[in-house]
Amino acid sequence: MTVVHLRRARTSLVLDARGPGLPRVVHWGADLGPLHPDELPALVDATVPPVVPSSFDAPTVLSLLPEASAGWSGRPALAGHRDRTAWSTAFRLDGIDVDDPGEGSARITVRAADPGAGLSLAVEIDLDPAGLLLLRHRLRNDGATAYELRELTPVLPVPAVATELLDLTGRWCRERSPQRHPWPMGAWVREGRHGRTGHDATLLLVAGTAGFGFRHGQVWAVHTAWSGDHVTFAERRPTGEATLGGGELLAPGEVVLAPGGEYATPLLYAAWSDAGLDGLSDTLHTHLRARPRHPRTPRPVTLNVWEAVYFDHDLDRLRTLADHAAEVGVERFVLDDGWFRGRRDDTAGLGDWYADADVWPDGLQPLIDHVTGQGMQFGLWVEPEMVNPDSDLFRAHPGWVLSAPGRLPPPWRHQQVLDLAHPEAYGHLLERLDALLTAHPGIGYLKWDHNRDLTEAGHHGRPGVHEQTLAVYRLLDELRRRHPRVEIESCASGGARIDLEILRRTDRVWASDCNDALERLAIQRWTGLLLPPELVGTHIGPERSHTTHRVHDLGFRAATALFGHHGIEWDIGAISAAERRELAAWVALHKRLRPLLHGGRVVRVDHPDPAVWAHGVVAHDGTRAVYAVARLGTSVAQVPGPVRLPGLDRRRRYAVRPAAGVPEPATLQLTGPAWLAGGGVTLSGAVLATVGLQLPALHPEQTVLLEVTAVD
Repeated sequence: MTVVHLRRARTSLVLDARGPGLPRVVHWGADLGPLHPDELPALVDATVPPVVPSSFDAPTVLSLLPEASAGWSGRPALAGHRDRTAWSTAFRLDGIDVDDPGEGSARITVRAADPGAGLSLAVEIDLDPAGLLLLRHRLRNDGATAYELRELTPVLPVPAVATELLDLTGRWCRERSPQRHPWPMGAWVREGRHGRTGHDATLLLVAGTAGFGFRHGQVWAVHTAWSGDHVTFAERRPTGEATLGGGELLAPGEVVLAPGGEYATPLLYAAWSDAGLDGLSDTLHTHLRARPRHPRTPRPVTLNVWEAVYFDHDLDRLRTLADHAAEVGVERFVLDDGWFRGRRDDTAGLGDWYADADVWPDGLQPLIDHVTGQGMQFGLWVEPEMVNPDSDLFRAHPGWVLSAPGRLPPPWRHQQVLDLAHPEAYGHLLERLDALLTAHPGIGYLKWDHNRDLTEAGHHGRPGVHEQTLAVYRLLDELRRRHPRVEIESCASGGARIDLEILRRTDRVWASDCNDALERLAIQRWTGLLLPPELVGTHIGPERSHTTHRVHDLGFRAATALFGHHGIEWDIGAISAAERRELAAWVALHKRLRPLLHGGRVVRVDHPDPAVWAHGVVAHDGTRAVYAVARLGTSVAQVPGPVRLPGLDRRRRYAVRPAAGVPEPATLQLTGPAWLAGGGVTLSGAVLATVGLQLPALHPEQTVLLEVTAVD
């Protein structure tokens, strides 16, 4: 066999596949440059650990699938049995295929088998042009009897210099909250048992050098791309190994492989950077933007009617709202919950996907025609996977619900979950959605919601989350095949279904049901660790947030919503003409900056004052940038110190000006420093990134926007 060295985008992967056991990752991280063939075996030998007292008599190394038979005593990467046998494996390498064309993606496929256990394994590793690793295991049952699988998780080694961990947690309306701590001995395990990705899911689990930040430090990170129950973990062993990994979290008996049956793990995405968290984001954003199905058209400014009308659907009121939306520059108008049969509140109607004749006597077409006649796209809210017990569908088919034998799961928002692994339930739902989109070709967008966890999610008496997740993927794939022009948003009580597998089938996510701009600053900052701005819905909500009751002026709300897939969730028919003019100015600013915001490199600023947050987007050619500097609260220091503007070309000179076309914060008008009073300043990228600019003493919950343009 051989030692393999792959290189892409400042990243190297070295794999020792000399056998006889499974290969091991010798190095994953900084580019090692072109190595002489003689160096590769020497590198492998130089990294074999020593034999220590009170340990195995030969060196033990960490393979792509750590096994007890090779001396691994940490978390098992494979757990299962065949009627209480074949519970331990000793895979032997059968072969390895390397496809490295020199550009594009490189792929390694490892084939291994354990005849005694009756199992064979394929490990697929891709290194893409952005330097992102994608790993997947495929396990096949070669035995004559069934094999119950309990766990199969790809893992990667991390060097000892990574001594801190950062991951994300959260809840409804407070998604993506960061937490970090030293990386001690033992395992830090994040399990999601929600049947969906979860409000508390960590988008990335990051290990890094001490004190790493947005713009500095070496960091390694993994993302588990799965929309059902899942696990992501970091483990450090006293024997010296440190690993990151993740995969599907299986219930007992959920996956039983019949003879010849196969199981494939979710993809594990893995990124490395020596430029801090922003470097990770740059790798991930570059990968996502290169996908064939990544949105290519400008992301339309969206008005969603939920916080404007809730369940009070009235055609004339909605037409007037659409008129005001067109007036301020909205490009997509979305009718939210409440349009279908029996849906006057959230206790009834889910599953009956027909326009309610009492509210819509002529159906949805009159509103669709009015919206499209104004030059806007029309979108519609659906929650296809759910059903209210108070619905015609449930009354006709009570057995189409995920449940344990003899009882329903506890209700959540007065709803249960349809069992999409049930062929008739799946067929009914596909027919209803297909018929809706076929009958109304003006529907160009579905806001696809998922408002409860899957609890006691049984299918025919067996655990059902695995099959449910695959069925949802099939449903989305088939609808996209039949209606390729329809875009779909992944919404789940806000941000409870955000992962890279659901995003293979959807066009954006709803980061949170909370539109409070102060909360959204943090939610959007940390969602952006994984996703580029154009994939994250960011809307201007009402002056008083309906989830926190906090009050913000329009400038703060609009500046926060600017950095994403921009939109409005507000009854703009009830505001003054002056407010609508200001709103129109913010929409126009977003449209002017949209190519930069949705195509540039995201940067975030590490400022010593925790009450000062700054972030921006820089064009890849270094010609322009836009930054937002927000004051979250008060500080001990009245003047928090200069704010650095990173990411610019250090050799070029830039003009820095307040964003044109929108009102400045009142504080900026009263207390702006001399350079702002003079209309701006011109400095080099090196000065802006190293020294920075002194900004006005903003009041709490105000933001100043800066446009930066190269002048040489």
